[in-house]
Amino acid sequence: MLQQIKNLILDMDGVLWRGETPMPGLNHFFDTLRRRDINFVLATNNATQTAVQYTGKLARFGVTVPPSQIVTSAEATADYLRDEYAPGTAVYVVGEPGLHQALQAREFVICGAQEVRDGLVPALVVVGFNRHADYPLLAMAALAIHKGARFVGTNPDVTFPSEIGLMPGAGSLLAFLQTATDVQPTIVGKPGPIMFRQALKRLGGTTANTAMVGDRLNTDIAGAKAAGLRAILVLSGITQPEDIPANGAGPDWIFADISALAQVL
Repeated sequence: MLQQIKNLILDMDGVLWRGETPMPGLNHFFDTLRRRDINFVLATNNATQTAVQYTGKLARFGVTVPPSQIVTSAEATADYLRDEYAPGTAVYVVGEPGLHQALQAREFVICGAQEVRDGLVPALVVVGFNRHADYPLLAMAALAIHKGARFVGTNPDVTFPSEIGLMPGAGSLLAFLQTATDVQPTIVGKPGPIMFRQALKRLGGTTANTAMVGDRLNTDIAGAKAAGLRAILVLSGITQPEDIPANGAGPDWIFADISALAQVL
């Protein structure tokens, strides 16, 4: 059945690399996709970087992927909100440059902590991963949410894999603010359907001939299944063999890593 798959949606962190370390066989994997004429897009819940920056990262690993084949949760979030809010809408952001740039490119106006402290109530509080988040930044986000700003999260990943182990992710910041405000955020990234719809559109694929390749059961695999896609789990990131459910509700295929996947494509 794997031979029926003509399109892949590829997660990045934990699948293609860990931090700044590429997975073994990365170049061979992409060579295999192109040789087999398998189309692909990269879809990541990471909102810290732009598609162009990811293109540069892949180039450092010796792989060429244009920005048009990369969907970040920052871009998905900005596109989703742009459909609902007018240009010039004020947004308070807890995030890194990728999220700021995605929102600014769609004509949102980003306000700062001091403006919120002085009484401005933005329409939106948008939260993604931020390695430099401190109490004042989060406190003003909570204040804005208390005053009525809509609470939006780029993704729910509570951790992300690094070279030294699991680190807190965007979901951990969302949990902090949800606890402080008793408000549940709208989540745009996986496992929600928005990123999957955008990826399918870019691929020109269907649910019948497209599969998701990821390392997380609760986002990549669950989201793919909910979207009607086949799901391929690799064990090179978050999920370990003992985490896989025994009731058949998990992925359609399981591989140790992308090198093992490439062998059967």
